[in-house]
Amino acid sequence: MPEAAKQQPWLNRTVLGVGLTSLFSDWSHETATAVLPAFLGAIGAGPAWLGAIEGVADGVSSFAKLIAGHYTDRLKRRKPLAVLGYAFTALSTASFGLASCAYQVLLGRIAAWLGRGVRSPARKALLAADVPPHAYGRAFGLERLMDTLGAVVGPLSALWLLDVTDHSYRKVFFWTLLPGFVAVACFWLLVRERPLATPSKRSFLLGLKALPIPFRRLLVGVGIFGAGDFSHSLLILYASRMLAPAHGLTHAVSLAVGLYTLHNAFYAGSAYLSGWLSDHMPTRKIVLAGGYALAGVTAILLATGTHSLPLLAVIFILAGLYIGTEEALEDSLAAELVPQEQHGMAFGTLAAVNAVGDFVSSLLVGSLWSFFNVQTAFAASTILFFAGAVLILRLRTHS
Repeated sequence: MPEAAKQQPWLNRTVLGVGLTSLFSDWSHETATAVLPAFLGAIGAGPAWLGAIEGVADGVSSFAKLIAGHYTDRLKRRKPLAVLGYAFTALSTASFGLASCAYQVLLGRIAAWLGRGVRSPARKALLAADVPPHAYGRAFGLERLMDTLGAVVGPLSALWLLDVTDHSYRKVFFWTLLPGFVAVACFWLLVRERPLATPSKRSFLLGLKALPIPFRRLLVGVGIFGAGDFSHSLLILYASRMLAPAHGLTHAVSLAVGLYTLHNAFYAGSAYLSGWLSDHMPTRKIVLAGGYALAGVTAILLATGTHSLPLLAVIFILAGLYIGTEEALEDSLAAELVPQEQHGMAFGTLAAVNAVGDFVSSLLVGSLWSFFNVQTAFAASTILFFAGAVLILRLRTHS
């Protein structure tokens, strides 16, 4: 690596701008997510609807991320596309407050995740373009840390808003517009655009074929793991169901939101620490495989169907640790394996694989839970998690 690249500071206005944007955007999203399961219950929808809403929205998002990844490599300027995506997500999330039945929530979630899909590859490509490769772990880890600080503040805001609005879920959803549009302003004002000198002219299929072989092998491991990586909204529902017999439904919901806040606190810390660790390891894949294995341990504990509040706290902590490691390391490893001029397509493809995994896993776990039991649902996740860890360990990160 050239000495100039090693001396280039990684913590700059783009890293800060992307981080602040992620903080406020996730604040908006997680405030809504924290009350969504209870809102669905109030309008007569159960766990199958929650799984379907998350799964279908993630499926639509996967298509948007893949197309946006290809498109962003063809643009000289990626920033306007990302700003548009953030604004659309903020408006769509607030639209939950207008819903009176489950399919309307589904439409709002699809629209929000469409905006999320459009902005994601452009944001990551802009971040990677302004950071030296030896600091990818810290840069992407810091972005995840800031994102999950928003995820900590979001459920706390939801608790406060439920209290001051006399448990008005609709008012909570409308309030999410405030942090959502602060995120739009942060990205527009702070993130630095480095226009591509020669935008890609490849067709979509040629762009996919041109992605390096090690990166394609990474996608296989990510996809296997992702097929078991259920939406963590199901954790809130799980805790609510398990705690309700001892604490009553209303108190159980509040405890579940509190546990989700704990989850997000550990998620935030692990995102940066795992990224920092990967920057100082011979290869990043060891840290990522460790995160995948930790997910397997989490799923084993979930399969016990525990009603213990302390054990549920441990489960939420472990879930936060593995998701932070997973997200920071998948992005930084992808950035390392792929040339910068292909970053848009690479991040879009990676995000699409993750979103398809989310679609499969949310429907799989939600359906197995509804039609069989929690043991069956999370046993399936356990197998897929450990299989993904093995594939990542076998990955050759140098061609």
